[in-house]
Amino acid sequence: MTDQTNDGNDDYLELRKEFLAGRQFSLAEVIGREGGSFLKGESPVPKLLQAKAEINLFIDRNLVDSSGALKAVLQILVATDDVDISRQLNSPLNALREFLETLIHNPQLLYEFVKQVDIKWGQFYGERPYFQQPGQLPHPDDEYTHESVHQQLVELLHRLNSYLSAYRLPTSSF
Repeated sequence: MTDQTNDGNDDYLELRKEFLAGRQFSLAEVIGREGGSFLKGESPVPKLLQAKAEINLFIDRNLVDSSGALKAVLQILVATDDVDISRQLNSPLNALREFLETLIHNPQLLYEFVKQVDIKWGQFYGERPYFQQPGQLPHPDDEYTHESVHQQLVELLHRLNSYLSAYRLPTSSF
């Protein structure tokens, strides 16, 4: 069996020599040949970027947001969060779940988040946003109130939990 393997390998090398005979080699070609197997089995996209893309795709497909400001602010936060997401590289949607739970259960963070959404809405539409103060009724024309954003985040979390349960994806290790 060893002889057959060597013969096959020798035939391959001979065929390769004939094919390459008379060709000029460039540095780029040599690097390409040698580096061709460098990433075998791995994506050239870093794991952190893959995780962020998975989270943003889930947000984009599952958050009902007609004006898009809430979706945009969530995706900006995902883009800037390397620490929390990097701890969940194998299950990035759990990082989203933790973030949503934190926002939903912490009124101070929620109010600040809604303010950021209002600012983004104002940027989108070139209008002055309505800022609801804690304990006050919202302006009648305010699309993003504390209650409406809270409800949208709760619905997104519900969809996320259903998705994770349906596909039996790994849950948080905490």
